[in-house]
Amino acid sequence: MFDPNRFFCLKSYLWNIFFSIMGVDTIKRFDRIVAILIQLQSKRIVKAQELADRFQVSLRTVYRDIRTLEASGVPIVSEAGVGYSIMEGYRLPPVMFTREEAGSFVAAEKLMQQFTDKSLGAHHKSAMFKIKSVLRGKEKDWVSALESQVRINSAQELFNENLPDALEILFESIAEKKQVALEYRSLREEVPTRRNIEPVGLFHENNHWYVLGYCHFRQDYRQFRTDRMVNIRRASEPFRLEHGTLDEYRKACKDVPTTKVRVLVDKMVARYLQGERKNYGFVSEKTMGKEVELTFMTRDIVHTFPRWYLTFGDFAKIVEPEGLKKRVRELLKQAEARL
Repeated sequence: MFDPNRFFCLKSYLWNIFFSIMGVDTIKRFDRIVAILIQLQSKRIVKAQELADRFQVSLRTVYRDIRTLEASGVPIVSEAGVGYSIMEGYRLPPVMFTREEAGSFVAAEKLMQQFTDKSLGAHHKSAMFKIKSVLRGKEKDWVSALESQVRINSAQELFNENLPDALEILFESIAEKKQVALEYRSLREEVPTRRNIEPVGLFHENNHWYVLGYCHFRQDYRQFRTDRMVNIRRASEPFRLEHGTLDEYRKACKDVPTTKVRVLVDKMVARYLQGERKNYGFVSEKTMGKEVELTFMTRDIVHTFPRWYLTFGDFAKIVEPEGLKKRVRELLKQAEARL
């Protein structure tokens, strides 16, 4: 029977694994097996396909690597159709971080400060202190040298400043499968509406955080921008429905009718659109002398696409469709009338 109190030096275990594969495989396989061991410790259950995708190897290779870990004394529990897990209570001392991994913490910390709410940012800051505490001296110096020299600024207001714990509440809701109560102001409504939703997932897109969830007010799945939330609170009611994955619903949202759009853009200007164009259904580009023809399959030629086009329209020309040309003229006339 496995004794959870028996702990062994990680270095000894890794060398045992190394010698078990010497003469059969390369150091690259050794690194992969160590990484698999670390991943098995990071989650309760890890699927073989998940490991195969991460390391870009076949399932057969994953099975072989798992057998090597088992032969080295790691108590791995496997269940067909479910995945692998390490026996409860088994722990190894933490693996030390490389200098590059330690440096990546700086970017992560700066991003968390700018792209999450205050509450979640505070939790991350606390976690970062714990991570930094196990770094070696040189790695600590590396991180310290970078911290004061890296700045990340968000161009958008991602959260209502009066809701410092919005993301934390949504994370809890998804993990515990409990509803949240919102007061939400949509673009077409003057007064915020009250809604109980069952959050399916969160995603960051077009410089905003969105929550995809089942709205009991609309009795359908909806997307909610976090900066338009006027209030949010935990609700005691559990989810009433079983929900699929965020990717499944996002794919369904993308499977809506689209309109083909072609525009000619000055070559010097087109290069500055590369970061934005993917948000508007970009498909392909073709260089034509001093211009670049950009092709899109867009879902909205009434509001979103024509307004984006106007930001660079003095350096561009619409090839098709005629409906987009008409809509741009309408917007220009409305703008002129307001001057």
